[in-house]
Amino acid sequence: MAGFRARSQELVDLGVVPYPAVTLVLDLGDGPLAVGDGTGRPQGGGLVLGLASSGVRGSGRGIECLQLRLSPVLAHAVLGGGAARAGGEVLPLEGLWGREAGRIEERLRAAGEWEERFALVAQALARRAAAGRAVDPEVAHAWHRLAASRGTARVERIAEEVGWSRKRLWSRFRDQLGLGPKRAAQLIRFDHAAHLLAAGRSAAGVAAQSGYADQSHLHREVLAFTGATPSAVAAAPWLAVDHVAWADPGYLSGR
Repeated sequence: MAGFRARSQELVDLGVVPYPAVTLVLDLGDGPLAVGDGTGRPQGGGLVLGLASSGVRGSGRGIECLQLRLSPVLAHAVLGGGAARAGGEVLPLEGLWGREAGRIEERLRAAGEWEERFALVAQALARRAAAGRAVDPEVAHAWHRLAASRGTARVERIAEEVGWSRKRLWSRFRDQLGLGPKRAAQLIRFDHAAHLLAAGRSAAGVAAQSGYADQSHLHREVLAFTGATPSAVAAAPWLAVDHVAWADPGYLSGR
């Protein structure tokens, strides 16, 4: 979890770089935070960005929000399978949590300190995770293997490890996490490359370090995920705060 606050009343308009997690955004500011995925009108309030979300932009003035990144394995239980249904879209949290979404937002607005807000959300997540339905252990294993290998583990080998056919693993993975294992691997690999680019590494070096065939291969995947070039992604404001906001395994508040 991380807390974000833009104290200035100037308009903030940021493109969101895709990330291998299901993202929840809880709007706590005085002015509305509008988030859109290019498929319709921008939405506000509590929102869920699916694992395959791309083309997402957030804008507003005086922004204050709490953002969560959930492993899709956890998100399946916490969101009642809604993360998989979201796919690449932005969905209202109320549609998945009902009235509880509004109640949590009210409690978060009443809490003045970030630490109290984080604790409230952690309690809500724990309750829903305990009551929710977990993904298949084989699907969880596949996701963790892909994440640990930064997207380079072969799906065929993972299927052998869990004792499933490649077709069965592909089907169950997609049904429960919202995208196939190959696409998940591409997203994880892209994320690793994007952060290396943001750290100032050359595109050629990043391609070699991240498992791409060559620099052109990297360029094509970055363009497919973001609609931008590697140099533009390297300068993305959204990536610039990652090392601050997400540096701790638990949470830090970003300013």
